[in-house]
Amino acid sequence: MRKFGALAEHLESQGLAPNGFHEPREAPEGWLRLGHAAAYIDAVNAGRVPREIERQIGLPMTEEVGRRGRLATAGTVLAGKLALEHGMAANTAGGSHHARFEHGAGFCVFNDVAVAVRVMQADGDVERALIIDLDVHQGDGTARIFAEDTSVMTLSIHGENNYPTEKAESDVDIALPDGTDDAAYLDIVKVAVPRALDAFGPDIVFYNAGVDPHRDDKLGRLAMSDEGLAERDRFVVDAVRSRGLPIAGVIGGAYGPDHDALGVRHGTIHRVMAEFL
Repeated sequence: MRKFGALAEHLESQGLAPNGFHEPREAPEGWLRLGHAAAYIDAVNAGRVPREIERQIGLPMTEEVGRRGRLATAGTVLAGKLALEHGMAANTAGGSHHARFEHGAGFCVFNDVAVAVRVMQADGDVERALIIDLDVHQGDGTARIFAEDTSVMTLSIHGENNYPTEKAESDVDIALPDGTDDAAYLDIVKVAVPRALDAFGPDIVFYNAGVDPHRDDKLGRLAMSDEGLAERDRFVVDAVRSRGLPIAGVIGGAYGPDHDALGVRHGTIHRVMAEFL
């Protein structure tokens, strides 16, 4: 969890938060119910998550963990709203894409992107949303939430041998073999992303810029470099913005013992977006 503080410190040190951060309030229950079952939300808010679901989440479901989930979700909603206003925005958390409608999973309490899309649709901000998920793990929870929703397109490029063992069905799934390097990865992204943008015609793009495809990631199994991740994010942001569309970024996953290194790596999407200002 210390990587989140390291990310904030890195952004401040790079002059990327000269006026501080936009700080959300906790996501209200009405927002969460747009993406999750009421019984699960009640259990999280009351601190009574069943042990089996807690095991699937992989975190002790304390009051603090629940509060963090609500704040991260509200941060992604805020990023979406700011993206509509400014063209781009990025949360310093978010990307909890394993949480499904019924309950959380895989270190994910609430599916912040799914809730943000539903909130913005309910508010009349957007009709159609494209979710580009480049975390090394498949966005299975997101895919399941929107499986029957033609107003949302899900694109996931992920490691074929990584979590989850049982994959969901996104609108577009591209599974990569272990050891995939910059060149092979970027070749795929540079075809898949423009194709999805042009075929679907979204009003907004939510981008999960997980940096766990990095070669030093504890759980990643791929072989991307710092430069490769930056080129990936730069291509995605340019592809979206050159079409006149807003893009809201979330940081997704990164794992390892060096929290400062993870914080810097997570800052890639924020540094890249700053290049487009």
